[in-house]
Amino acid sequence: MLARLLLAWAMMAGCVAIHAAGLVLAMQWFGRPAAAADRFWSRTMVFVRLAGWIVALHLVEIAAWAMFLAVQRALPDLQSAFYFSGVTYTTTGYGDVVLPPEWRLVGAVEALTGILMCGWSTGFFFAAFGRVLGAAAVVERQR
Repeated sequence: MLARLLLAWAMMAGCVAIHAAGLVLAMQWFGRPAAAADRFWSRTMVFVRLAGWIVALHLVEIAAWAMFLAVQRALPDLQSAFYFSGVTYTTTGYGDVVLPPEWRLVGAVEALTGILMCGWSTGFFFAAFGRVLGAAAVVERQR
């Protein structure tokens, strides 16, 4: 059991690294307020693109967990592993696909990782929201 928990910890660390790298890229791509920061649709599109990028990061992390579970043969096939990981990472938890008893704590670590990464994404999204609105306020004051 300890070996599986260490593997799960390594997967969690991998997700943190993926998320950190992805958010650093997002800061570079989306962090610069556009010249048209005072326009509603340009601000809205920044948020749409950022949300899409964040969802893509989560899907990469879900895929990593799924491949890990499939390679470890904790689930019968890759399709089941992807479904299980999506449901577990997002903490939806339908329970129609479950891990064998010796893997269940790994599923709990995946769920905790998903909660952590979603919380981090939420904080980042709202920080970006404040930054774009702050840039818009600066533009308004300059008028």
